[in-house]
Amino acid sequence: MDKVYLILENGDKFEGYGVGGDGEVIGEVVFTTSMGGYLETVADPTYAGQIVVQTFPLIGNYGDIPEDYDEKSIVLSGYVCREICDEPSNFRCKGKFGDMLKRCGVVTMCGVDTRHLTKTIRENGVMNGIITKNPNPDAATMKKVREYRISNTAERTSCKTVGTFGKGDKNIAIVDYGESANLVAEFVRRGCTVTRFPHDAKAEDVLAAKPDGIVLSNGAGDPADYKAEAVEADKLLRSGIPMLAVSLGHQVLALSQGGKTYKLKYGHRGGNQPVKETCGDRIFITSQNHGYAVDNNALPAGAKLLYVNANDGTCEGLQYANAVSVQFHPEECGGPLDTQFIIENFIAKTEEK
Repeated sequence: MDKVYLILENGDKFEGYGVGGDGEVIGEVVFTTSMGGYLETVADPTYAGQIVVQTFPLIGNYGDIPEDYDEKSIVLSGYVCREICDEPSNFRCKGKFGDMLKRCGVVTMCGVDTRHLTKTIRENGVMNGIITKNPNPDAATMKKVREYRISNTAERTSCKTVGTFGKGDKNIAIVDYGESANLVAEFVRRGCTVTRFPHDAKAEDVLAAKPDGIVLSNGAGDPADYKAEAVEADKLLRSGIPMLAVSLGHQVLALSQGGKTYKLKYGHRGGNQPVKETCGDRIFITSQNHGYAVDNNALPAGAKLLYVNANDGTCEGLQYANAVSVQFHPEECGGPLDTQFIIENFIAKTEEK
């Protein structure tokens, strides 16, 4: 196997070997603490423009299960792990995870000291990096690495046309900023008809579908880049129709109401993020994937803080007059199911209209 290198913008170099797609990629280097759900991780549109590091040392032990992910949604820049299992064992397994990465062209490196790499990101904050076969990139290449910025994520990850899924009694409209495939599935599974709109849909078009409830989905990138989407989110909120906003949608809705967001040092990514309710003592284990947060010191007017992160106290959920927004993923199928009640409560709210 060819030697490859991950070189961070600060010059730190990590050696490994290539196992996936061939090539050289630049991306924002982030880590996820999930112990499982690696198929969902690779196919998560929220990782657009990022090089994802798995902190768990052995990845791929249950192999490739195509039913668990949408291959068309793979948009991450690169993938880094300590070891990929070459002898998977699972009754649903259809092949090796490493073979899937190669087939999909995901630039991947293994044999990396991911513990050291993760500690570097935690101590210094998220940095850009490059996966390359060249151990000594020239100055021009490293300049590109330092200047790299994730952009145009909605255009890359959102659906392009309006689509309808399921045949149920409740009509749910989802504005797709780059949603995970399971968001639609969770509503269909609960007997809803889902109409999915592209990220740039006008509020008038969404409301013309006469939805019983409106969902703003998760997605990738800096929420401050979603200015046009925030304008339409404000119009949807003013309609009075019950709303649920998830992850990036939570941030966009907050911005639409005068709140502020900021970039976290290294973000929250993984299926083991603890969230505490503000009106009680319960703590939920949640799946998260975000690098930005709503500022607790600049919350939207009229919004009530519902949940905070138990580790760092950052905003994890807000209550509006006719909407609930959460930073975590209640629909996540690759992680814990503690907070699926949020989807069920939202559907119940649509029945009160």
